[in-house]
Amino acid sequence: MMDMIDHPVDNETHVALPAMVMASRCDCPLHARRRFSFGLGTGAAALAGASLAWPAWAREGVDVGKKSIFAGAVPADQIEKAASQQYLQMRQEAQAKQALASAGHPQMIRLRAIAERLVPHTYEWNERARQWRWEVNLLMDKQINAFCMPGGKIAFYYGILAQLQLTDDEVAMIMGHEMAHALREHARERMGKQAATRGLVEIGAALFGLGQLGRTVADMGAGLLTLKFGREDESEADLVGMELAARGGYDPHAGVSLWQKMLGANKNAPPQFMSTHPSSSTRISDIERNLPKVTGLFARADKPAQRFAAPSQTSGARG
Repeated sequence: MMDMIDHPVDNETHVALPAMVMASRCDCPLHARRRFSFGLGTGAAALAGASLAWPAWAREGVDVGKKSIFAGAVPADQIEKAASQQYLQMRQEAQAKQALASAGHPQMIRLRAIAERLVPHTYEWNERARQWRWEVNLLMDKQINAFCMPGGKIAFYYGILAQLQLTDDEVAMIMGHEMAHALREHARERMGKQAATRGLVEIGAALFGLGQLGRTVADMGAGLLTLKFGREDESEADLVGMELAARGGYDPHAGVSLWQKMLGANKNAPPQFMSTHPSSSTRISDIERNLPKVTGLFARADKPAQRFAAPSQTSGARG
């Protein structure tokens, strides 16, 4: 199967986000404690010319530490290529079943509008995100689930929007959370750990993607759609996602109401989205404890000009 980057696709089912990829490339606030080497956009250059010190708010936000050393054990481009191929296959299968929302679907428009506000704030978390071909799609299925694969391939299930009656702020919290998995390269980290456990990581292979490691990455990459993350990864994604949402102009306090809704949906059995996540009560406490780190960012952020309603709970999804 061809890499999605080189594969022509139907405009009804694919979205590349050129405006957001080009906009705000360097002039969104950077965390001085996480990065000191960066290019300056017009606004940032003016600021730097006026003062050598960044304003206090530029250093606001969450701090989740460095990425795992295991993430560097396998080539990022191989994982992103595998994710792109799987995402394309998923879209094609959903389209064949008439379970892929069209570009004109109200909830598809909603998801892409929210993504367009969040993507410009991803670059400081992962420099590769500048080159990712970000995509957002809506699967017309009743599952309470969403994901973002390596390389910025996002999908939401209709069920999570309809059954939980999510507000835009809550959607942004989920989207930011899923983006964070890709930005923090949690899939790459887990593959690196698996490869190391099997004794397959050698210095040459790790650096150049050669030999047995390359084959192993391809084998493990086949499971990206069903990959489960550990609780530490999920907690980290909550915090990074909360900051992305706040910087995008969405109220981070929505994280509390979101997980209260998740807790209600968890009465009988946990939704797939929560299968490996910390308990809702635990993550609500974590979110509340970290809200002061991002509320200032939200207060100063440009707010969305348009708000969208949640979909009907009784129509639109299958299964």
